[in-house]
Amino acid sequence: MYHFIFKCLTLFSCLNFSLVDFDDGNCPTYFNQIRGLHNVFQAVHSQLHGAPHISQAPVLMLRPRAWNMVEHNMMVEGKEAPGPLFDFGLLMFHCGKMLFENKSGPFFYLSKVESFVEARLWNKIFVWTQEKLGLPLGCIKATVLIENVLAAFEMEEILFELRDHSAGLNCGIWDYSASFVNKFAHKSCVSPPGHRHNFLLPDRSKYVNMEKRFLRSYMDLLVQTCHRRGALATGGMAALLLPQDPLSDSHQEVLATVSRLKMLEIEAGVDGFMVYDLRLIEPMQKLFQRHTEGDNQLHQLRTDVSVTPEDLLSMPSGGVTPYGLKYNIAVGVLFMNAWLSGVGHFVYRGQVEDSATAEISRSQVWQWIRHQTRLEDESRVVSRQLVTEVSREVLMELIPLCHTVRDKERLHTAADMFLEVVLKRDFPEFITSYLNQDHTFLSSQDRGRVALDADVPRHKL
Repeated sequence: MYHFIFKCLTLFSCLNFSLVDFDDGNCPTYFNQIRGLHNVFQAVHSQLHGAPHISQAPVLMLRPRAWNMVEHNMMVEGKEAPGPLFDFGLLMFHCGKMLFENKSGPFFYLSKVESFVEARLWNKIFVWTQEKLGLPLGCIKATVLIENVLAAFEMEEILFELRDHSAGLNCGIWDYSASFVNKFAHKSCVSPPGHRHNFLLPDRSKYVNMEKRFLRSYMDLLVQTCHRRGALATGGMAALLLPQDPLSDSHQEVLATVSRLKMLEIEAGVDGFMVYDLRLIEPMQKLFQRHTEGDNQLHQLRTDVSVTPEDLLSMPSGGVTPYGLKYNIAVGVLFMNAWLSGVGHFVYRGQVEDSATAEISRSQVWQWIRHQTRLEDESRVVSRQLVTEVSREVLMELIPLCHTVRDKERLHTAADMFLEVVLKRDFPEFITSYLNQDHTFLSSQDRGRVALDADVPRHKL
């Protein structure tokens, strides 16, 4: 229960904020949504055994689904309800007033916002909700995740539209990187020898990180924009997990890696960041406190920064490695397998994967196929045939980890679904909305409900 509720912690102003994720890290089956909402209700109303009173607990940052998702189980005027309104409405109706009275919110985390128009819509929703619930105007606060390249050009406008309700902006590396494929895939073309594709994103496992120009510029601009307006700017999430043995070399290596990456964010001027592994909270808080002068870095106005459109749109150089291709395929297959199991995230090779990493993984594979990208140090080209062959290799490596026949069948289905997505001529805009409308995923929910209801007594007719 606690793992579902407190997916990851965001740290700013020396406080702990628990991100309650109904979006990227959650598989939106109806059972999961209702169970998650009930978990939040219990936490807010101090009904969780052994948990502190809500006024003493880490502040909950509630993350509803994004606008690309719908709730199949609720109809409004003959249409399926938008997923974010379903989540937001129930959370506010049952928990909003209690959170406000205990000075614990309500705080929200808004993902996949692409423009100031969406921010304006959220602001209208906040105002209407506060009026209906008798809450003071501006008591709802929201952090907007800038994870789309188009939104990077409208940060000022997004803050303005939410000015009475803003809790700042946040960076998200993988969905942001994937948005380049989403929005500009048609701009990439096969170029003459010696020329790079305009928006061809190289192997993320080797060439894409926050030190690259397009991502560093994005973070610098976000911090500068926020601090100029007195708003908080937060960095991304550390998905790495610490090995169990604190004395092992691998434990120290992971800690050093996370510390190095978070130092880049601290030096950029962020007011906090996120970690998944709860054991990283204390060392990362100490790191933040050791290298900053107060509870936040709002005084860092970053007047040294002058980010241009060219900076934001500059793709890093680099190619595609066989390892990177295989890794992306494995993440994509395992993500779909997790969703078919009713789970929204999983651990692979020492770090947490969710829809954000699945999004960049399948986006890259699709783009590499489309533009016949050559593998580094090899004569092979990323083609439909090669991706199919590598998918089979991945499947053979993962099959031994399956414990039952049903597990094996589900993994095979996931591999087929992944190939269906990356081999399509047209690029599906969001992998989550694509799956949420897929008959295979929907029928798997039905089977899950049957299994869950098997022990429930039925009235005889």
